[in-house]
Amino acid sequence: MWLYASLLFFSVLVPLVLSFDKNLQFYKQWKFVLPSITVVAAVFILFDLYYTTRGIWGFNQAYHLNIIIGGLPLEEILFFFVIPYASIFIHESVLWYFPNFKLSNHATKVISAVLLVSLLSIIALNLQKAYTVYAAGALALVIVLSFYNNTQIINKLYLTFLIILIPFLLVNGILTGSFITDEVVWYNPAEILGYRVFTIPVEDFAYGFSLIVFNLFLTEKLKTITKQNIPN
Repeated sequence: MWLYASLLFFSVLVPLVLSFDKNLQFYKQWKFVLPSITVVAAVFILFDLYYTTRGIWGFNQAYHLNIIIGGLPLEEILFFFVIPYASIFIHESVLWYFPNFKLSNHATKVISAVLLVSLLSIIALNLQKAYTVYAAGALALVIVLSFYNNTQIINKLYLTFLIILIPFLLVNGILTGSFITDEVVWYNPAEILGYRVFTIPVEDFAYGFSLIVFNLFLTEKLKTITKQNIPN
């Protein structure tokens, strides 16, 4: 019953404690990060509820608390706050220590173009698979938006995501059945491609990347607005 809640607790524990590190001082970014997480979470939760009610995915009652809000377990709602926070913290921490840890604009555009064509092809060939279309569509959207974003967020995230993948594989692995007898989150096999990394559907990687990018885009936008409103 406590497994999902425990995963979230330990996912955010270290990032939250280290947010007050005297060098990183990540807590000073809360005024940008927390509103962004809240807005993006609201949108993703609505989609999550829609797909849950349609039976695209669901939750094993043996692994979550009996607190249901609007049709979703409490932990599933908290997921959209905890995981983005932990991911943004890792992203920003890596860049604090390695500010030039990013791809060139050319390399980024090539990767983005290849991904975009691949994603659109996957969508066109799998219109009947709801989660595949949703995850691929979300990633395609953030890639398109990145072409109009000059903050180089994607340039950096293509690399920092490789580091974020370390805890991602552990947490999502457990959620999808690794190391436990059953799944915390199950997926309707008719609504996914069926390819998995360990126990994680490949769609989860696109979904997770998109969730982080939307948060980073909005966080950066809030920073820009704040700077513009500061008197010279």
